[in-house]
Amino acid sequence: MKYPISNAIKNVPFPPIAEVTSWVVERPDDGREIIDLCQAVPDYSPAPELLDYLGKVLREPSTSRYTWDEGRAEIRELISVRYQKRYLAQITPENICLTAGCSQAFWLVLTTLCQPGDEIIVQTPYYFDYPMALDIQGIKSVFAFFHEENGGLPSPNEIASLITPQTRAILLVSPSNPTGVIIPSALLTELYNIAKRSSIALILDETYSEFIPDSSPPHSLFSDPAWGDHFIHLTSFGKTYALTGYRAGMLVASAEFIQEALKSQDTMLICQPHITQHAVAYGIEHLDEWVVANRAMMERRHEVFVKEFDCAENPFKLVTSGPFFAWVRHPWPHLSSKDAVRKLINEGAILTLPGGIFGPGMDSYIRLAFGNIKEDRIPEAVKRFLEFSV
Repeated sequence: MKYPISNAIKNVPFPPIAEVTSWVVERPDDGREIIDLCQAVPDYSPAPELLDYLGKVLREPSTSRYTWDEGRAEIRELISVRYQKRYLAQITPENICLTAGCSQAFWLVLTTLCQPGDEIIVQTPYYFDYPMALDIQGIKSVFAFFHEENGGLPSPNEIASLITPQTRAILLVSPSNPTGVIIPSALLTELYNIAKRSSIALILDETYSEFIPDSSPPHSLFSDPAWGDHFIHLTSFGKTYALTGYRAGMLVASAEFIQEALKSQDTMLICQPHITQHAVAYGIEHLDEWVVANRAMMERRHEVFVKEFDCAENPFKLVTSGPFFAWVRHPWPHLSSKDAVRKLINEGAILTLPGGIFGPGMDSYIRLAFGNIKEDRIPEAVKRFLEFSV
């Protein structure tokens, strides 16, 4: 008899990007190169000076050793000073745990905050890895639904109505993956106050926050002296410094929460890779101008895309968008979003992601990402969408 596999994981769908990219191999060859609007990763390399620096520290024997589970103290100090400036945050190194990407930070949160049977309110459309993690751990996703008429912003009244005695947290992503929507500071404060009144947590993933064009703080939640009682922040330096393969994430929470989370950290990972910690520290100390330049480049891509795409003759409707993403209604009500994406691959040589993987009721949509397309290729990409109107 074979050993059993957990039903919890067997019932979780396979990672969707791998599935969708496999369809490219099956498409008929019409001589056109696929335009990739699928994965939301920077298409540019890390800063050359960062790579030069890592080449030097890689030769230091200490770089090949463990650090403290939460990361080196001096690097967490750099980060806390950065947050004090950017967010006016009341934060110390004890509030920080460096992780292997934002996804691992989320797993730390779940193992520290929840047990099987608990509930988390998840705003749709969601980042698909998160409900997968909840399902694997036996935590129930309770969905707050997407409303096209209000631009996809969360509804405080709807979210408040979903809270039950089993609710442990409200989960949000801003800027949103997949819609690109940036949740305004005042709305985040309102949702934080709902969490506070209900004695639950507001979990906010801000992976793409360094690409927000506005230089003002994304929110004021860290300025509450008791923020750690009800606020948990997740982010990724991987997108900021083009280090996605280095797995450069972070969890920020109360010092008490971090101390409990380190029990899981030690069994999962021990510590964020030491070389990654060096990379994050160098980026914080030296790459502000480089980050600003890339933010401007991504914003130009977004502006060019919106200008080209949002026209009357386009059968695809631009619903929401932001510096990395566009959320688009496809024109085929009789097709599932997966079939719509296959049609785009086969007939348009365009690779996107189906809306259905981002939550229930999302089959009318597709997600476009700007990470892999240069500005001068955007008009050709839009032209291929427009060809479906003929």
